[in-house]
Amino acid sequence: MKARISVLTVGVDNLERSLAFYRNGLGLRTEGIVGTEFEHGAVAFFDLEGGLKLALWERDNIAWDSSVPRSQPSPTEFTLGHNVRSQEEVDAVMAQAERAGARIVKRPAATFWGGYAGYFQDLDGHLWEVLWNPQLIPND
Repeated sequence: MKARISVLTVGVDNLERSLAFYRNGLGLRTEGIVGTEFEHGAVAFFDLEGGLKLALWERDNIAWDSSVPRSQPSPTEFTLGHNVRSQEEVDAVMAQAERAGARIVKRPAATFWGGYAGYFQDLDGHLWEVLWNPQLIPND
């Protein structure tokens, strides 16, 4: 297997509400909801840097498509990391997320590994880490 991930799909409870959070609140680029012509197909794709896509798909549809019964979500199963160029940018992104309706679960602070980071949860409880890692500065 090649180490390539091209789409990260996260399950949501209300696609329209989550679309508004990511598009209007966080400013991510999207064409909106597509696939509505299919019974279980409504999904929203967001363009991320480096060609990666973030997809929002309702949890019930993921359960149906995968044949895995829906269970209680856990916010600590994985995190989505957003690495930025400075500590000030961490603060700005966290403030933007909070204005958009995110729940701040850990305010930005110095980390044990020499960086600066904070955590928020989106409207469906997915855990985002906004971080500045001096060893992994983005190229943009």
